[in-house]
Amino acid sequence: MFEAWALTRKGGAAGINGRTAADYERDLEVNLESLLSRIKSGSYHAPPVRRHYIPKADGSKRPLGIPTIEDKVAQRAILMLLEPIYEQDFLDCSFGFRPDRSAHDALRRLCDGIMGQRQCWVIDADISKYFDSIDHRHLRSFLDLRITDGVIRRMIDKWLKAGVLEGDSLQNSAAGTPQGGVITP
Repeated sequence: MFEAWALTRKGGAAGINGRTAADYERDLEVNLESLLSRIKSGSYHAPPVRRHYIPKADGSKRPLGIPTIEDKVAQRAILMLLEPIYEQDFLDCSFGFRPDRSAHDALRRLCDGIMGQRQCWVIDADISKYFDSIDHRHLRSFLDLRITDGVIRRMIDKWLKAGVLEGDSLQNSAAGTPQGGVITP
C-alpha cells in the first residue's frame, strides 16, 4: 500500500470528497491500514468519480472521471497486482499505457523504423469513445480467464458500478469505464 501511495501521491485533482493527497498524507499510516483492511474485508465502498471535461484539438471535449485520492491508491494497488499478469502478453512494439514506456519511446521506435528500416507506412487508428463503450460482461469474462482472487474481482466490480457524479446527478452505466482512473487503461 505504501508503494501504491508513493506512485499515486503526485497530486492531481481531488475527487468528489474534495480530499487532496496532502490531506490523506497527514495520517498516512492509519489511512493506508484502514484502506487495506476495508479492501480485504470487502467493506471498501468505491465512490463515484467526479466528471470533468478537457478540451480536445478538434473542439470537442473528453470526459474524465476523477477518483478520490483513496480510490486512486486502491486502484494503483490492484494495478500493481494485475500488471505483471497481463504485461507478458504485449508485443515489444506496444507502448500505450505500459510501464516504463512513453509516447516519446513510441515516436523514437517509429523514427527508427522509418529512417533505419525504410518503412513507408504509418497507420494511426483510434477507436472513438472506446473507454465509454467497454462492455462490463465482456470485461468480466476476460478477467475470468486469469483472475480468480475474490478481493481483486470485487474491487473491479465496485469500480465498474460506482458511477459518475456530474454536477448533482449520479449516473450509473452498464458499459464503459471512466477515463482518468489509474486502473482504467
